[in-house]
Amino acid sequence: MKKIFKYIGLPVLAAGLLWSCENLDVPITTQLTPDVFPQNSSQYIQTAGPVYAAFRGEFSFAWWWAQSLSTDESIMPARGGNWFDNRNYIAMHYHDWTADNGIIGSLWDWTSKVIGTSNQAISILDKAMPEGSEKATMISELKTMRAISYYMMMDSYGNVPLDTVYGDFTSHPKSDRKVVFNFIERELKKALPNLSAASGVTTYGRPNKQTANALLAKLYLNAEVYTGTQRYNDCIAACDAVINSGLYAIEPRASYLQMFYPNNGPQMKEFIFAVPYDPTAVSVGFNGQMYHARYDVPRSERAKFGIPFTPSAPRSTLPEFYAYFNDANDIRNKQWLTGLQYMNDGVTPVMVTTTKKGYDQFYTGADGGASYTYQVNLTPDIVLRQSVALFDCGNDEIAWNMGYRNIKFYPDATSTSRNQNNDVPFLRYSDVILMKAEAILRGGNPTLGQTAISLVNMVRSNRSTSAAWSAVTLDDLYKERSREFAQEAWHRNDMIRFGKYEGKWGFKTNTDTYRRIFPIPTNALVLNTALTQNPGY
Repeated sequence: MKKIFKYIGLPVLAAGLLWSCENLDVPITTQLTPDVFPQNSSQYIQTAGPVYAAFRGEFSFAWWWAQSLSTDESIMPARGGNWFDNRNYIAMHYHDWTADNGIIGSLWDWTSKVIGTSNQAISILDKAMPEGSEKATMISELKTMRAISYYMMMDSYGNVPLDTVYGDFTSHPKSDRKVVFNFIERELKKALPNLSAASGVTTYGRPNKQTANALLAKLYLNAEVYTGTQRYNDCIAACDAVINSGLYAIEPRASYLQMFYPNNGPQMKEFIFAVPYDPTAVSVGFNGQMYHARYDVPRSERAKFGIPFTPSAPRSTLPEFYAYFNDANDIRNKQWLTGLQYMNDGVTPVMVTTTKKGYDQFYTGADGGASYTYQVNLTPDIVLRQSVALFDCGNDEIAWNMGYRNIKFYPDATSTSRNQNNDVPFLRYSDVILMKAEAILRGGNPTLGQTAISLVNMVRSNRSTSAAWSAVTLDDLYKERSREFAQEAWHRNDMIRFGKYEGKWGFKTNTDTYRRIFPIPTNALVLNTALTQNPGY
């Protein structure tokens, strides 16, 4: 999304110069200082940009790893020692992570960075910009970005410190989750009147009114988890605000998969808030880490997808999750690579030539070095053939072909690096529709003549050619959300709300309920001595 990057990607250099101009003993007249920058609309945009650059940085990495690998949606075993990484990925699967887990630490650091960068930009713009609608809108957008980041942090860690003052370096203790919940709600409601009512290219990559409403719906749907009090009617009202805006529609079956292609963007009718990516911006640090193909495409299928690097493909799904994709007429099945593999013509098999020992490291015949050619066949089960203790499947073709792979964020053949052009949605219209259906099922009052079943069928009619459902239960809805939002980093949130996070899947048997929130990372406890560790850790 190169045009979008012109708007939200320019400011890193300018902001860096601002940061470097502190504590100087002589007047500066030739460099950027608060006295001379920002002074106009273009410079105001540049000042806001680092918030979006920071958010993009780990959105498809630390956020995704934490929300997906801790569920039955994804698993990342080692293969011949590759991807062992100090048990970081294994721990997410077993639910035995500690405060030193690198994924959990990265998620904390990232959300903290976005919040801190937001505080800085808000402070600068509040002083520099003249009063008026431009200032009100820009600061409201930044406060919404901060609220999104606090939502992610609260959802992941529970009680977290509230820090909204730039330049305040005192240690802040954790605030109760209810307090943080109320802060997020208040910030979004205050921002709403000033946020843009438009959607599409003019606001793409930045929050508009419906971003705030959709996040409020998400907040209220999970309110019982966060605060102990149900807010289902409030969830429905927030969903109705999005629906009544008339700005969005469910993508039809024919374009569902295209929503996640490298050429997606503001033309997608479901995207309420999406994070734009552009591989050409990597050299100046704007793109962040968006390279799903690196982790999901089998290394034998580089030519099939035309990608410019050999993928390592260490992660896959589990049979328990893939079982939800049980409707042969559902377009969402096509986001998976399963079974015997063929080139894009659907006829030519994907073939690999290796040795008998290279195909199966446990082959004991005397001719282990003999040539062996086979058609790639992705199998559903993960088998720890080499080492259970090291979570290792082995380092042969059998091991590397274990597990069905998701290519929802379709490999980008136009990129010259492992980064991709695919923008990644955070809030989609189908989520609003299914959130409203769930809120009604959980006891909320139906509105707009819509019922839980009519809402679910609204989504399903655009995904499957099978007959409409005549009834829907919460368990049905959970499975539908699993199908609809696979790989979009909402599954942990859903599992917790539906009471399934303590279940058993894959090799995981841990049922500790305190793991619904992650531990405060050790480095955070060292840097902020006012913090205390979460219960159970």
